[in-house]
Amino acid sequence: MVPKLLVLSVSAGAGHVRAAEALVAAAHARGWSAQHIDVMELVPRLFRRLYAGSFITLVNRSPALWGYLYHASDVVGPDTYLARFRRAIEELNTRRLARAVHQAEPTHIVCTHFLPAQLCARLRAAGVVSAPITTVVTDYDVHALWVQPGQAGFCVAAEEVAWRLDDRLAALPGAPPVPPIAVTGIPIASGFAAPPSRAEAAARFGIDAQRTTLLLMSGAAGVGAMDKLAERMLHVPGDFQIMALAGRNAPLLDRLGKIAARFPGRLFPVGFTEVPEAAMAASDLAITKPGGLTTAECLALGLPMLVVSPIPGQEERNSDYLLEHSAAMKAHDAAGVEYRVRRLLADPDRLARMRAAATALGRPLAADAVLDQVMAASPSSSAPNPSV
Repeated sequence: MVPKLLVLSVSAGAGHVRAAEALVAAAHARGWSAQHIDVMELVPRLFRRLYAGSFITLVNRSPALWGYLYHASDVVGPDTYLARFRRAIEELNTRRLARAVHQAEPTHIVCTHFLPAQLCARLRAAGVVSAPITTVVTDYDVHALWVQPGQAGFCVAAEEVAWRLDDRLAALPGAPPVPPIAVTGIPIASGFAAPPSRAEAAARFGIDAQRTTLLLMSGAAGVGAMDKLAERMLHVPGDFQIMALAGRNAPLLDRLGKIAARFPGRLFPVGFTEVPEAAMAASDLAITKPGGLTTAECLALGLPMLVVSPIPGQEERNSDYLLEHSAAMKAHDAAGVEYRVRRLLADPDRLARMRAAATALGRPLAADAVLDQVMAASPSSSAPNPSV
């Protein structure tokens, strides 16, 4: 029988959705049936604004508050009043999910966010869902909200994440059996497994393949003062060029274009691109926020990173992972970025060592590895758990 995959995500940030889309594409490449549902499309508008919108607002405007909430919720037990209240509110606003899952009739369910993982586990415990559930953790750390019983298996980014997840699952109330935990990497688009050559990628963006290239990234929404940082970098001495990805931020792209006109052949602004792997393949250093998917994409191509002001919480822990493995440097502000860029331009051997470290961590075939684990999951391994 052809597998029928249902991949569930939440559009709180772009990473969970991108991971889901990568899995659907990989499943289609195998000839499977696969469907992606963003759970936020099934909830009332107010809940969507509070759940997904508040995340983006907090991250952008109050990162310290977000960090506090992240760490506080990481130590709250699953049976506390606040945890039960949160689950009740989520279930009240996601009733359409049960109908959507029933209509999809999946043979396997994959969740790239903890909310659908929790909700589907409860549906399975109630006998509403029979398909085994696999949860894919999309950061280089595991927050308590990912620790959900009733799963057929988990897929994680790194060995330490697997270790910590196993430890947390073993400590759940009632001590349910710990399901398989596979170190697959974070699923990313297939283009990262077969990127263009540096020359081909450089030609696509009109840059010189022989020159050192700095890649400024700010996410698909183009958040951040990238134009000011780009202009500052252009005053650093050296034979290098900058490619700046502005995403869908048209005003930012326009400002970058005006700066590029003053520095011909040095700055290359790029709007939203469907081939980020080409931009990365043409580059020597990514200056970016360390989101889980962005980190996985850079590592898949062996692209060293200079991470800028990681938000407290998951980005902070992703950054720690990169720094511990010598695949990145970290800067807290524009002055710190300039200082480290100057050091790396003056020390190409260090940049080469960072590239080697990043390459060693990369898992460009993570999506296929996840699908292999999904198929290894049996319904019996995710038996209903009344404590869910």
